[in-house]
Amino acid sequence: GRSRGAGRMSGGRLISLLALATTSTARFSASAFSSPICNASALIHKARLVSSSDTKLAMSSEVDKAKDAAAAYKSSDADGAGPATAFDNILSGKWPSDKVYEDDTALAFRDINPQAPVHVLVIPKIRDGLTKLSCAREDQEALLGHLVYVAQSVGKKECPEGFRLVINDGEHGAQSVYHLHIHVLGGRQLGWPPG
Repeated sequence: GRSRGAGRMSGGRLISLLALATTSTARFSASAFSSPICNASALIHKARLVSSSDTKLAMSSEVDKAKDAAAAYKSSDADGAGPATAFDNILSGKWPSDKVYEDDTALAFRDINPQAPVHVLVIPKIRDGLTKLSCAREDQEALLGHLVYVAQSVGKKECPEGFRLVINDGEHGAQSVYHLHIHVLGGRQLGWPPG
């Protein structure tokens, strides 16, 4: 049978859990600790709920950005070039970037809003209508292959245990910058499915 108090947490364990909670990325409400005897499973459940709501909020924010970007893209010039983007400012040198790789046709730099410990973006230096992958032309096949090759090279170097390449396309693909870019994500175990 269970010994008396087996479902309760000792003061030392509670302090250890509190220390873990304050050093983790999850936020806890004060009500989780209102009782001197704290049920660990209830605390973990609260942490999961807060973490889940934070994730949903972040996804909602990214989806909102994508919807705004799609509207701007649709209302821009009919030439398919799309509106100017943050990447134009990075390419021109107006905005700084943490470059990881550069050659004549591609630039790779760290994302300013990383979604993983390693989050690098690989872009073509000249957009030439490549606002999204679905706009790629047959004559851009070699460039697309080169971008993927650069992305895998960066991934292999930065994430020796494995990485993921992601290309968002259009509003439903949550694309928020209309200049083709490949996300290189890694540095931790990634979950599945991704969306």
